[in-house]
This record gives sequence, structure tokens and C-alpha cells, in this order.
Amino acid sequence: MKNIDWFPLALSFKVALLATALVLIFGVALAWLLARRRFVGRELLDSVITLPLVLPPTVLGYYLLVLLSVNSPVGKALKAVTGWQIVFTWQGAVLAAAIGALPLVVKSSRAAIATVSEQLEDAARTFGKSEWQIFWRITLPLSSRGIIAAAMLAFARSLGDFGATLMVAGNIPHKTQTAAIAIYDAAQAGRDDDALTLVIILSVIVLALLYATNKIAGRSAI
Repeated sequence: MKNIDWFPLALSFKVALLATALVLIFGVALAWLLARRRFVGRELLDSVITLPLVLPPTVLGYYLLVLLSVNSPVGKALKAVTGWQIVFTWQGAVLAAAIGALPLVVKSSRAAIATVSEQLEDAARTFGKSEWQIFWRITLPLSSRGIIAAAMLAFARSLGDFGATLMVAGNIPHKTQTAAIAIYDAAQAGRDDDALTLVIILSVIVLALLYATNKIAGRSAI
């Protein structure tokens, strides 16, 4: 315990926090779009968003690796505009975790937004409120419990992401090695005590998050 390297756990928390913040911004917006708008291609968009839930993590990671590599158009454009190289960096781990958690936020938030009465929103429109005002003053407050639960699920998912993170960020000690990757590394190297310590810590944290999520989701259903 004394000799354990705490960097992977600290990095996992950093990655999970940033990935959750990132996925909330885009996830809630997509959830509102899918819940409140009818447009051509809506079901296709929903299917694309859901893909990370069913694809093997290594396949998802491979797609991201190809998309973001310095030789790809996206990677070259990102490098030219920001000077960033996402692949094999902790920022890449954030992006991989966010993509993996996006379906959880979109699905849960969409369900929460769908429970908000559209009649309340229509009433607000008759008083001249804009769609932005309606979202912030009616839709978001009334669906907040479901969205908070979605954020907690996203954090738990991001905290333990392995396959996609390994493909995109790699396994570089004290740079991109998250807790999940460190567990695999320690188990492969025969450092069972280090692996067990991280496993117990992650398991307790995720269990607590799931318990809290169930409590919040249960209250929102009352």
C-alpha cells in the first residue's frame, strides 16, 4: 500500500471529471434534440450515438485512433489550429472516455426530458418566451434529477474506461496510464497487491456512485 503509485487513480479522476463535463454539454443538447424535435435522420443519429454502447471498446478506440491520428485530415486540422496532438496524451483519454459515456447521458437525459410536460413549454411560448428561456427555466429544472443521474453514470463509466482509452492514449506511466490500465499492467507484471488495491478503490467508488444514481433516479420517478 505504501509503495503504490497513486498517479493512475488521480489521472482517472481528472479524466472522468473532464469527460463528464464535456459529455454533459453535448449529451444534454443531443438529448433535447432527440426528445423534442422531429427531423429526417433522427433515428440514424440516435443509432450512431448508441454505437459506443454495443461496439467492442477496442473497435471504438481504433476508430478514434484513425480519426485523430496526425496523418488524418481531422488530426492535421486540429494540430494546425490548436497545436494539439490528441493521440497518446491524457487529453486523448478524456475524449475516449467521453465518447464511451455519451450514450449513457443521451439516453438517460432524453428519457428525463421526455417526462417534462410539453403543455408547460407551450404555455411559456404563448407568453413570448424563447426556446432558450424555456429550456433553462422549465425543461432543465424539471428534468434535472434524471440529468444528474446521467452525469453520475457518465463519471462512473469514464472512471473505469479501458479499451478505448488504451487504444487512443496508450499506456505511458505518469502520462496516460489511468487506473484501469494500471490494474491490467500490475496484474500482468505480478504486482497483485497493487492491482487489488486499485480494484477495491475503484469498486467502492463505482458502487457508491451507482447507489447514489439509483436513489436520485428513484426519487425522480416518484
